[in-house]
Amino acid sequence: MSNSLNESFTTISVVNIQTQDVSETRKSLVVSFDAAEVAAEHQAVVAEFTKMARLPGFRPGKAPAAMVTKRYAKDIEGEFRKKVVTKAYQSAMDEAKLDVIGVTDVQEGEISKDAEATITITVDIQPSFELPDYEGIPTTVEPTEATDEDVEKVLENMRAERADFKEADRASQKGDYVKIAYEGTIDGTPILEIAPDKQIYGKVPQTWEEVEGENEGLIPGLGAQLGGLAKGDKKDATVTFPADFKAVEALAGKEAVYAVELLEVRERVLPELDEEFCKAHQADDLESLKTNIRNHVKMQKESRNRSEQRRQVIEAMLGKVAIAAPESLVEQETQGVLRQFIDQQMRQGVPAEKFEEDKEALYANARKTAETRIQSQLLIAKIAEKEKVKVEENDMNQVIYQQAMRSGQGPDKFVKELAKDRERLRSIQQGILFDKTLDLVVAKSSVTEGAAPSAE
Repeated sequence: MSNSLNESFTTISVVNIQTQDVSETRKSLVVSFDAAEVAAEHQAVVAEFTKMARLPGFRPGKAPAAMVTKRYAKDIEGEFRKKVVTKAYQSAMDEAKLDVIGVTDVQEGEISKDAEATITITVDIQPSFELPDYEGIPTTVEPTEATDEDVEKVLENMRAERADFKEADRASQKGDYVKIAYEGTIDGTPILEIAPDKQIYGKVPQTWEEVEGENEGLIPGLGAQLGGLAKGDKKDATVTFPADFKAVEALAGKEAVYAVELLEVRERVLPELDEEFCKAHQADDLESLKTNIRNHVKMQKESRNRSEQRRQVIEAMLGKVAIAAPESLVEQETQGVLRQFIDQQMRQGVPAEKFEEDKEALYANARKTAETRIQSQLLIAKIAEKEKVKVEENDMNQVIYQQAMRSGQGPDKFVKELAKDRERLRSIQQGILFDKTLDLVVAKSSVTEGAAPSAE
């Protein structure tokens, strides 16, 4: 609708324009034309069609207006209505002097060539607010130097990734992987009957489980009860599923007993920190590897600090100013937040029907997130305007190269595709402007080293 509203229009004067407040950021513009003006516009549209009409027996542009009107009645009516609405929008914008974000609704009412016409156009506008002081905002960052403990932790994780698992003729210990068979029941009823479509929670002839692992296994609490068992041993393990267990709702909050048989024990054998291990990680020796790790850890900490400072300055500024977020922007962002959340949850195995059950709470949480995002964007955009921050060619080139690499395309091909998608191009430009401006605010902040405050 907004594109057609910006088309050109012939001469028709406005009788009356009234602006009504729907909310702080939403206005309804009621535009009225008298019958004589509407009739004159209809005649002008008919004249335009008459000039172009080609009817049998008449030279181009010479056919009687009555015949043209009858032959092209539907097309004339559509063009007539469109031009009246377009003029209503243009005239309202000229008089109201609003900074419009977008048209949310158009009520055309009755538009007839022999009657008055009233068109109501509802628009969302940019909110009005004063910028808070954004210089010297206090921020807290964590130390960025990598400690010996940091380095050792990374080294152990690297060794764990290359660990070998060898069969052990002994009782299982923490960190071992054991092959087990199990069958679960709840109050004597087989779980296979309670959740027949989730066999893995009911009865499995063999699977692997880590003994007392840091990460929760498939069945919560089962791995913590597998220590001290040797090959052939059997045990009844009692577990309680969390109340919010989403994978199988029928099991949520229930206590289950699993009859477990241990089939095999495999112990974790970590690789030596030798030359082969170092070269596999692009280092000549252990000291070089540790240096690389220190540099990488430092970069990670610096990146976390930047993200934290960004969060802190946005939170501080939004705490100093009330920004009414336009409803259309909030709703659009809310739908995007919901789509992203649902996609993530479905990839983790959450069934679609679960979202329907929780839709009100999901929508409320998504809307809260969306409103904060829109307020942040409006705030940063106003700072960018004040500070005259611009998107330079080098900024675009850098982002285009990065996104092209991530998508597996060459930069030239990526640019050609981007040129065809104006909305995506605009989104990239807005993202660059947001980042540059936010970095500017962070650069103006005051910095204290310590434990950064956590996000609520």
